Amino acid sequence: MKILSKKKILLIICGGIAAYKSLDFIRSLKKEGAYVKTILTKSAEKFVTPLSVASLSQEKVYTELFNHENESDMDHISLSRWADIIIVSPATANTMSKISGGFADDLASTVILASNKKIFISPAMNVRMWEHPSNKKNVEILKGYGYEFIGPDIGEMACGEYGEGKMIEPKELLKNIERYFKNLYSNKDYKALVTAGPTQEYIDPVRYISNRSSGKQGYEIAKSLSDSGFDTTLISGPTQLPSPPNVKTLRVTSSQEMFDLTMKNLPVDVAIFSAAVSDYKAKEIYDKKIKKRSDALYLELERNIDILDKVSKHNSLRPKIVIGFAAETNDMKKNAEKKLSYKNCDWIIANDVSRKDIGFESDMNEVSIYYNNEDRKSEKLSKTTKLSIAKQIVQKIVSSLN
Repeated sequence: MKILSKKKILLIICGGIAAYKSLDFIRSLKKEGAYVKTILTKSAEKFVTPLSVASLSQEKVYTELFNHENESDMDHISLSRWADIIIVSPATANTMSKISGGFADDLASTVILASNKKIFISPAMNVRMWEHPSNKKNVEILKGYGYEFIGPDIGEMACGEYGEGKMIEPKELLKNIERYFKNLYSNKDYKALVTAGPTQEYIDPVRYISNRSSGKQGYEIAKSLSDSGFDTTLISGPTQLPSPPNVKTLRVTSSQEMFDLTMKNLPVDVAIFSAAVSDYKAKEIYDKKIKKRSDALYLELERNIDILDKVSKHNSLRPKIVIGFAAETNDMKKNAEKKLSYKNCDWIIANDVSRKDIGFESDMNEVSIYYNNEDRKSEKLSKTTKLSIAKQIVQKIVSSLN
């Protein structure tokens, strides 16, 4: 069976000379058994006609945001929900600028803004437009949203200039889309578990021991695993974050609750312990609020359960890949390598939380991965969005499993 058979592809065609390539792309998708619906921007209609696109896709072509013939259908919602994926090809500088800024002034931009599906961007523009700082900024914004770029190529352009900005050929675009669905299929039998966020260890009914973890990096990892086809469970401490789509999300408060749910949801193939679990808890929890009685208050603390250590050293339930996190303020390499060894992890992912530009509350991160592997000791993932860090981590997990 062909990998694209019965897959639902929504293709958004923007206005540029490369729009003619979309006709070959539609033809290839249909040959592979995919269902294809299309949106043409106003500019795209200057290069390809709705009739030619409809003839190849064998579907209605959508052009208007407001259409009196089918106002009740709410195309900007229904088209997105119908599709398995959305592809913008060719994606012009203008369209990329609009969607990076959150504009929704036509059907194409409104569908993208309303979408809950994977979005691929295939750019096509003059080399100077591609290299312009404003366009580069838009590309980074869109990557931060989780949109995946396919291309552009380097080559001679219709305008006669040479450089980067040329739209990728339809056959290569098709290969990328096939690879995406193949990975989803290949990973569908894998189970993953992610812990994220802080824990809270209560002292009395109103006070607790905790930390500054926002849970953002763990949530992005869980989402990326799910997007890659993994059956994903997220066990989260208290956060303000919404549950990632298509992820089984379980919420807890204390370390003991997180441990109990972790063990209950094993076995899995991959376990990623990104939660900032409290190392200590109060030995005695008061059932009433502690009142001020003197200038000093002494609390006796005891060691908390070490979830990572328990799972990574379990005889029968240890996952194939166990990944721990190390939030450090000093001696990051030394501390991470020590943790990698004594906790029997496969990887430790460490970051410097003393920096203000990355870490806990930030949407940005920079991490180093330390491997329990003689052939590969460590590597650094440079500063970028936590979403991009998550995608890179998941790509490495997939490579290791396969």
